Formats: sequence, C-alpha cells, structure tokens
Amino acid sequence: MGDVLWAPPADVCEMSRIGDYLRWLRAERGLDFADYDSLWQWSVTDLDAFWRSVWDYFAVIAHTPPTATLADRAMPGARWFPGATLNYAEHVLRMPGLADDDPVVIAHSQTRGPVTLTAAELREQVRRVAAGLRRLGVGPGDRVAAYAPNIPETFVLLLATASLGAIFSSCAPEFGTRSVTDRWQQIEPTVLVAVDGYRYGEKAVDRRSEVAAIRAALPSLTHTVQLGYLNPAAPPADGALGWAELAADTDEPLTFNPVPFDHPLYVLYSSGTTGLPKPIVHGHGGILLEHLKMLALHHDLGPGDRFFWFTTTGWMMWNFLVSGPAVGAAIVLFDGNPGHPDLGALWRLAAETGTTYFGTSAPFLLACRKAELRPREIADLSALRGVGSTGAPLPAEGFTWVYEAVGDHLQLQSLSGGTDVCTGFVGGVPLLPVHAGEIACRALGAKVEARSADGTPVIDQLGELVITEPMPSMPVGFWNDPDGRRYREAYFDVYPGVWRHGDWITVNSRGGCVITGRSDATLNRGGVRLGTAEFYSVVEGLDEVVDSVVVHLEDNEGGAGELLLFVVLAEGLELDDALRKKICRELRTALSPRHVPDDIHQVRAVPRTLSAKKLEVPVKKILTGTPVESAAATGALANPESLAAFARFADGRAVH
Repeated sequence: MGDVLWAPPADVCEMSRIGDYLRWLRAERGLDFADYDSLWQWSVTDLDAFWRSVWDYFAVIAHTPPTATLADRAMPGARWFPGATLNYAEHVLRMPGLADDDPVVIAHSQTRGPVTLTAAELREQVRRVAAGLRRLGVGPGDRVAAYAPNIPETFVLLLATASLGAIFSSCAPEFGTRSVTDRWQQIEPTVLVAVDGYRYGEKAVDRRSEVAAIRAALPSLTHTVQLGYLNPAAPPADGALGWAELAADTDEPLTFNPVPFDHPLYVLYSSGTTGLPKPIVHGHGGILLEHLKMLALHHDLGPGDRFFWFTTTGWMMWNFLVSGPAVGAAIVLFDGNPGHPDLGALWRLAAETGTTYFGTSAPFLLACRKAELRPREIADLSALRGVGSTGAPLPAEGFTWVYEAVGDHLQLQSLSGGTDVCTGFVGGVPLLPVHAGEIACRALGAKVEARSADGTPVIDQLGELVITEPMPSMPVGFWNDPDGRRYREAYFDVYPGVWRHGDWITVNSRGGCVITGRSDATLNRGGVRLGTAEFYSVVEGLDEVVDSVVVHLEDNEGGAGELLLFVVLAEGLELDDALRKKICRELRTALSPRHVPDDIHQVRAVPRTLSAKKLEVPVKKILTGTPVESAAATGALANPESLAAFARFADGRAVH
C-alpha cells in the first residue's frame, strides 16, 4: 500500500469547505488545528464541542433549542440534543446557495425521458404531496412505504413524509414479494406508493402482480397510490389512487412539523444471519447532522456541485445521496442498468449532466477496469472533482485504474460505513492525500479503532472494527424492540459499551484504513449486504430441499466473488439441472437477481452446532483453505463428520 496518487493542492484550505470550517473554528471557538489528525482527535474526544460546532456552523434550524449537546455518553442509549425540535425535510429544502430557478434534481432513466426539477419546483412538488398524504390521513409516526426506484417522485415522497413527522421506508422494485413483505410486515405501513414496473436496459419489467401480492400481505394499508412509470397511460389498479391524485394542487402551504431530535425519519433494513431483516430506525437530527458533516466537510459538496451516486432505493447510499441539497448540491439520479448499452453509460451520463462528484461501488469500478474502459476517452469529465467508491473494499489496482483512466486531477474517496449508521465512518477528506488501496482517514466524530482478539486497540494490525464513542446517526433503535434487546445484541454484545461493526480493519500509523471484509457470515454481493437468513427461507421452502448453507467467497481482485449454495435434498433425490434452475428461479423471484448463486452443490448434511445453529463461517474458512480442525471446534458440533464433504470440495477446487 502507499503509492501517493493524489495530493491536496497548496490552496486546499482556501478552496475547500473543510478549510472554511477550520477558519470558522478559529474565529468562533478560538480553536486552531495544524492538520487533519489533530482535528479528528479533538472531534472524537470533545464530542460536545465538535457536534455543537457542526450544529452551529451549518445553522441548524431549531424550533425549540436543545438543553444540552450530549446528555448521556453511554452506548447504547446516548442522548443527543435533548429538548431540540427540528425537521430533516426543512433543511434539505433550504438548499443553501441555490436560487429558485437553479436545477436541484437531475434525473435520468431507462424507462422515460430525463426530468429536471428546479429548487422552486421541488418545494412545490413536496408541498402538494405532503397535502395529499395529509388528505389520506397520514400524520406523525405513521409509516409511508415506497416500492419505487431512484426517481424524483420517490425523493419528493420522502421529503413530504418527513415534513409531516411520518416515517418513510423504501424498497427497490426489483425486490421480490418476499423480500418486501419480510421488511414491511414489521413496520405496518398505512400508505403504499408503488410503480407499475420499470425498464432495465431494453427489458420491460411489469411489477403489477408483485404490487398486488404486497398489498394483500399488508393488512395495515389504508391507501395504495400507483405511480404509472412503465405505462403512464394505464389506469391505477383496483382500489388504488394515481400519483396525480396524490399530488393534486391545493392551497395548503408547505409546513414542517417540528419533531424531537431522535424522532424516526426512516426505517432501513440490514440483513443478518438469522431471522428477518433488521428494521433500523434513523432519526431526523442524527441523519441531518451526520450528512451535513460528511457531504460538506468530507465530500466537499456545496452550491454549484452536481452529486451522483449509482444506487437503488434499497441501499442506504440513496438516503445519503438525497441529503445533497441540504448542503446546496444538486443531485443526479439514475434508474436502470449501469451496463446498458455498455459500461460507458454512467460516465457519459456524468458528462451530460455536468456531474462534479461521481459515486459508485468498487465492483463497478473493477468491472470497468476489467473491460479496459477508459472513461476519459469516451466522455468529457472535466467537471469531475471527486469519485466515491463504497460497497466493498477497493484494491490498489482499482485506485490506479481511476487515476489512469478517469482523471488524474480528481480525488478518489474510498469509504466504508453501513446501513446501521447511514453514512461512511471511514473515508476521504480534501486535506489528505490518496494512497493506493487505502481509505484515507477516520471520519470526523467517528472514533473507529481496530481491536485485537483480547479487546485492545491495535495499529498496523488487523482487528475487529469498533466504534468506541457514540455518533448521532447511530440508530434510534430497531422497530418493535421496546426494551432495546435486539439492538444491543446486534452491536454491543461482544464488547460492552462499544459498537462492534462486523468488519476486519487495519488502521495504520498515519490514520489510513484498509478493510478486508466481513467478520461474520453476512454475504456482501456487489456492494449490497445480503443476509443468509433470507436465502434459507426461500431455498428451504422448496419441497425438494431439506437443509442448506450458503457462503460468499470474496474475490481478491474485488470483483463480485463466488456465491456457493450447498443443499441437502429429500430422501432419494439427486441434484440435477432442472432443480438447479428451479432454485435459481425461486431466489431471483422472491429475493433479487443478486441472490442467485454461481454454483449449487448437493451435500449429505449441513454442519450445525449443538444448539442447531448453521456454521457458515467455518464452512467458508474450509472452502478458502483452512484445515477442518482449525476451522471449527468439532466438540461444539452436532455432526462434525459433515465438515469432511466441504474439505473434499475445497481440495477438488484447489486441484483445478
């Protein structure tokens, strides 16, 4: 690691937003920091002063002021800005530095023509849809669900919902019925807004039957709104309203319901290895402060910027992207197949839209590299100042490709974080150089450490990624978890009072970070974390399958890796191509195309502990070459002999 591929220009402090923030700290607080490291150390030591400075620097609109910054520092349970009331949507629609006729949403789609909304048009759309939701009886705390893609209407719906103090939740329309109902049956939405279908490349995908099945599975719904996206002329389904009815004009003004700092804003879902997807509740205030900090101070976004991230509405990067207007940046939305008609499509989109910050996933950048694409030769990327990569670690060769093939003038920021905090807690910053294969820094206010097996912090050694001080955007909690038990178990069970994230990380002596994958069995596929539990409920729902285990083997090149499914079949059955096709079809339909395994193999038994838990991690270790005796404590297994089949399979693969 370590080739310097980009260095901050000499005038970085004059030209960047973090430079302006440093001047503000000097003038307003009498604080002087020589470098990023000293600023970071202060931000994770004096939490009160740092987060209050973010509040004041960005001029957060408080309807009632906070009585303190941090009332209780303990994790879980830290209480931020008690007494304050505010509204996230009010800050996004403030759009500092943008005039009424400045474009703020620039949306491109493979389903319909481009749509641009100015600042005034966005406010007007939100005003109308908020009035429409109010007519449908939506009030504070009610849930509004969107089965809709990355298009302006979904963004408008989020802001309208938030303006009322209601709670938003989205699923991308490629999610199958089961994936959606597993999420939304937990939160019981009263209003569903759903598209009729979409185009992916040239392929039209009709989702009306999925929407009907979702409606049938959600008895809490009082209203469904159909968004005619694939076929705008078609009438809404029985009993559904059309989007035009929801967004009809009234003379109701746009207002913002002031809510407590930790009032729920939206529910995101993270897949675990057991049970249903975890419903993670994020609050208005925590998300607002975190996104203001990251977008302005780390990504250096502001008025005049056009901020793009390739994401669906089923990934937290969508929630991150759409906070862009809160710092005065216009956002670029794209819905469709990023590889259609070829991998140059998004780069050409960046040129066409004047994108200044291009966000994507590491697998996308690596696919472009593999295809020997040279974006700078097919598109005018002169406006581009930043490239963001997340979803999986970006190896050094990915960094080198960006600087050779995209541009040598830009800052490449590799970042990592999660749905759990709806941000990156390690990433880049304009003040620091870019080293190949390395995440430049730990983000301001994020006390990230690597911990060895005995719990001590380590430098220049691989350890468990932990966060040892609270952050405002940590979840308000999990939905329907009144005593906080599920939330505590998810992050705080291993090290009491410390957030354990589930990644392996090395923090080096200059503060740079390298993440080397998941430390648990959650699958990371194309940047989207998939839970094994979702797989099993579908695969084992088939009559032919008695038991199964799935593992994801990462690709050292940073590609999609291999998803391997092992099945135990009913007595007398043999795995053939017809059954393989059936399993793949079920996974694609019920979950998503990302869940389709690369290979399916038959085994006699799945290794389980004495308490009947599947042993995914030991299977993965064996498949990557760890001897059986080192991979699992056989005494803790109900059927230790079951591991032998995986060892044979690993040996067979090694030979090839």
